[in-house]
Amino acid sequence: MSVNEKIVSDLVANKVEFVTTVPCKQLAGVIEKIDECKNIYHIPSNKEDEGMGLCAGAFMGGKRPAIIMQNTAIGVTINTLVTLTQYYRMPLPMLISYRGELGEPVACQVEMAVHTKALLAQLNIPTYHFHHEDDVNEFDAILKHTFMCNKPVAILTDASFWKGY
Repeated sequence: MSVNEKIVSDLVANKVEFVTTVPCKQLAGVIEKIDECKNIYHIPSNKEDEGMGLCAGAFMGGKRPAIIMQNTAIGVTINTLVTLTQYYRMPLPMLISYRGELGEPVACQVEMAVHTKALLAQLNIPTYHFHHEDDVNEFDAILKHTFMCNKPVAILTDASFWKGY
């Protein structure tokens, strides 16, 4: 089973029925698998904070949501994370491509990578970092934890996890 198939399989096994995604080259494979999955309602978003609003609506409508996004937009999501997701204790798995790490070809991506973990820590958001392909085996437990504790959880996935840029 590929990493992309495992991610989708774990989402379905944990009854995630709504996923919103923001395009990213690293995430293209998993987004394609989500789009093909009959058990997941997939709505692409233009921006990450918009996607979090869609996830909040899905949660309030009785669905388990998830968002797939880039770390470079963490800054624009802070207000939504705090005043909506955290305030109303909404579980939200956030599968995040961690751009700006070693080997990053786009210089502007590096600046947000410097701040990503610190911002998530400041918001008290549990954060996991996938470096290696077999780290995906933790995804199921992370999803279970997210829905048990009713909190947003970040899963940072770097270029080595996705096999390069």
